Amino acid sequence: MALVSLTTDFGLKDYNVAKLKSAIFHHIKQVQIVDISHHIDKFDIVQAAFYLQNVIPSFPENTIHAVAVYSHYKKNSEIITFNKNGQYFVGPNNGIFSLIFDDLDPKKIYKVDAPHDKANSTISVLAHAIAYISHGLPLAEIGPIPEQFYQKMLLKPVLTQHQIRAAIIHIDNFENVIINLKRSEFESLRGGRSFELYYKQNEPITILHNHYGDVPIGDPVAFFNSSDYLVIAVNLDKAASLYNLHKNEMIQIYFN
Repeated sequence: MALVSLTTDFGLKDYNVAKLKSAIFHHIKQVQIVDISHHIDKFDIVQAAFYLQNVIPSFPENTIHAVAVYSHYKKNSEIITFNKNGQYFVGPNNGIFSLIFDDLDPKKIYKVDAPHDKANSTISVLAHAIAYISHGLPLAEIGPIPEQFYQKMLLKPVLTQHQIRAAIIHIDNFENVIINLKRSEFESLRGGRSFELYYKQNEPITILHNHYGDVPIGDPVAFFNSSDYLVIAVNLDKAASLYNLHKNEMIQIYFN
């Protein structure tokens, strides 16, 4: 049975998700579909890449990850596909996959030719590619290597000897604030020193904890989550609303 994940900015108010799934079912009789998210912010490939980065390791080999985020990024948009670490990826050639993987070989990425009996729509091309891959056909025959593999750069934290400037990259459903700073980067620069983490005009956080419950209800807490990203949260409250924090805003850490 084929295992297919879906990540889109379609939302659930319209029929597009149902149309995509029905197109997949039309081509593949035995398939299991996992919805990663259909609520990606419109055209936000950085958010989509963040979601995928955090779930890809949980999926088994031969999973097909289909992405439809900012699909119409130019007049003649392309759908591409490739295999990475035993899993397959299908989606727009708009830079999203370069945000997930920084070592893709452009010579092993293929443009998906539209099926001859269907309109050249994102849904029909995605469903065609998913079916093609699920039947074990060679990727090299699904279409040509694209003339250009589009690449984007992720915003990285700025590290100096005594300071880190990082950015909010995601606010989750509980309004916890995720920062684009990994534990390894923080600890390497920290070197055992004390620190002060500033976010807006609030009192700095000076201690890292392991969980929300390590502080009293209503108090702020900072910790590294299961994906090793720095998180600012509030025990049983909404950090983003409470502190007026938004995506792409900067936070600063000073080392003493």
